Amino acid sequence: MKKLSILFLLVLTSLSINGQTAEELKKEQAPKKAEIAKLQGEVKALQSKIDALPGWRKGAFGTIGGSFSGFNNWYSRTAPTATAGNIGITVNGFANLIKEDFFWRNSAAVNLGWVKLDEEGVPGDEDFEATTDVFTISSLYGKRLNKKWALSGLAEYRTTIIDNFNDPGYLDLGIGTTWTPTNNLVVVIHPGNYNFVFSSGDTVFESSLGAKVVADYTQKYGKLSVKSNLSMFQSYDTSDLSNWTFTNSFAYTIWKGIGVGFELGLRQNKQEALNNALDNAVVPTATFDNIDNKLQSYYLLGLSYAF
Repeated sequence: MKKLSILFLLVLTSLSINGQTAEELKKEQAPKKAEIAKLQGEVKALQSKIDALPGWRKGAFGTIGGSFSGFNNWYSRTAPTATAGNIGITVNGFANLIKEDFFWRNSAAVNLGWVKLDEEGVPGDEDFEATTDVFTISSLYGKRLNKKWALSGLAEYRTTIIDNFNDPGYLDLGIGTTWTPTNNLVVVIHPGNYNFVFSSGDTVFESSLGAKVVADYTQKYGKLSVKSNLSMFQSYDTSDLSNWTFTNSFAYTIWKGIGVGFELGLRQNKQEALNNALDNAVVPTATFDNIDNKLQSYYLLGLSYAF
């Protein structure tokens, strides 16, 4: 009994010592955590000052997605033997020159996608076909009036590059003002803008004078990179010639610039809707008045990269 009492006392003493040691370690750890948080705040503040310095800012990030599958004598399918593949890639790049009295912002965005379903015994489906085909490049120059406002000129070109390059193609040239409330947000307001539309043959596409509004937001939240761009053209002739495109890109870095990415694009363009209806005989004797101008969209989920 005496030995059990001694053993029990030793166990309680050991637990007490371990508890005290843990408390002491936690007390020692607390000021170090506070010091780390302080240093992280100082690093973030210094990075903000570096980002605000005049000079070039360059970068790029994007997403790569793909899937491949195959069936061999899979009798539950209509075509038992087949292979399928889906590939998509996006690239978002920029090169901005920021000075105290002016800025020159340049960007390019590419989104390409291909798909293939090769069924044995069905001729003509062996090659990959383009599914997503988007190419946009823009250049914005601004002469500062103050820290937030500038007189500006914009050139923006949009087309496809896999199929029907420059058919149609859109070139916006305009002047007006640009608002930069923060380093991450740029809003272009150009009441004087001409929307040149290029197309071959006898088509419904027309160029017109109008107003151009562009809002571009780029930000990094820790490991998450976000880029959103809204580009709108409002024709002074008729709303049938107006259009807008809204793209959103997200990339979460996991290891050395590689992670998970997602891109979503939305667009409405009545000229493209009418041209598609006429080419595919969707609506007999289609006109701007009787077509359904549906919302266009694309998305891509896959591996992201940044450099």
